[in-house]
Amino acid sequence: MSLYEPPSTRPSRLGVTLETYILEGMLGQPHATGAFTSLLNQLAFAAKLVASKVRRAGLANALGYTGATNVQGEAVQKLDEDANQTILRVLGRRHHCAAAATEEEEHVRVLSEHPSSKYLVVFDPLDGSSNIDVNISIGTIFGVLHRYPEGKREERAPTEEDFLRPGRELLAAGYVIYGSSTMLVLASGEGVHGFTYDPTVGEFFLSHENIRVPPRGDSYAINEGNADLWDAPTRDWVASLKRPNSEGKRGRTMRWVGTLVADAHRTLLRGGVFAYPADAQNRDGRLRLLYEANPFAFLFEAAGGAATTGQGRVLDVVPERLHQRVPLVLGSRLDVEEYQRFVERGG
Repeated sequence: MSLYEPPSTRPSRLGVTLETYILEGMLGQPHATGAFTSLLNQLAFAAKLVASKVRRAGLANALGYTGATNVQGEAVQKLDEDANQTILRVLGRRHHCAAAATEEEEHVRVLSEHPSSKYLVVFDPLDGSSNIDVNISIGTIFGVLHRYPEGKREERAPTEEDFLRPGRELLAAGYVIYGSSTMLVLASGEGVHGFTYDPTVGEFFLSHENIRVPPRGDSYAINEGNADLWDAPTRDWVASLKRPNSEGKRGRTMRWVGTLVADAHRTLLRGGVFAYPADAQNRDGRLRLLYEANPFAFLFEAAGGAATTGQGRVLDVVPERLHQRVPLVLGSRLDVEEYQRFVERGG
C-alpha cells in the first residue's frame, strides 16, 4: 500500500499533524481499509509514550540496568525493558498487528490471531541503550511487513518463519530519535518524511517533507577504535576518506556518536556515509538485520541513498535467523558506491 502521492504532484503540507498526513494518504487509496493507517498511528502513539519516559528517566528511577541480559547477550537497561513493553502493549490493541519481533526477546510475540490482523512489526525499542545514562540521543527503529507473504493467506498463528523475509518486502519503516527534539521519520510508499513532536500539544507535526539524501557528503561515521580489526579494503577506504583532495583541502570529517539512530539521522539529512563493517571479532557484522539494517536500508533507498553489506544490497538479504547480524554501510549513493568499489577490488 502506498500512502503518499509522488512528491512532484503533491502540494506542501508542512505543519499538518502526522495523523492527518497519514489519513489523507489513506483517503487517496480506493481499496484502503484503514488498518494500515491505524497501525502507523499506533506506532506514533507508542513513540509519544516512550518519549515521555525518556524525558523523565532521571527523575523516575528509570536509569541504570535491570540486572538481566537479553537474547543479544547485552545487559538490559531499565528504559530498554520499559520501551519494549510499552510498544508491545500498544501494538496488542486494535488487532492490526498479528505478531511482533523485538530485539529484546528471543522469540516472536504473537499479539493477535484475529483474521483481520494483517501486519507484522519488527522493532528495536531503544537503540543506543549504552548511551542512556549519559544523556546522548537514542531512538526507536521499526519496520512493518504484511502478515501473508505475496498474498498467501493462511488461517494460522504467525510464526518466526513469517518474519524471515528480505527487507525489500517491507511496507513501511521508520525511526524515532529522542534528542534535543523528538522526531519521527517515516518511509511508506513514495518519499521519506520527518515529523517533529510538540510536547505542549502532544502531536507530531510535519517538519521535514520529502527528505532526500545528498548524492555525496563531506563526513563519515565509523568506530575507528576497531581499525586494527578491519580487513585491508576497509582500512584503505577509510584512509582514502582522510586524504586531502587535489586542491589541498582536508579530507572528510569524522563524526561518530555511537548510536545508530543518531549517526544515521545526521547522514540522512546531511549526506555522507555511516559504516559498521564486519571485522575480526564480528565476522558476520554487528548490527541486526531485521531490527536495524533493513529499516534503515529501506529509508535510505526511499530517500535516494543506498545501503550495502559490502557483498550486496541490504534489502536483498534473505534472513536465516530472527536475530541475524550483518555488516552495514549506508548513506549518500556515490559514497556507498565508492566503498563498494574498494571491497570489490580488495583495497
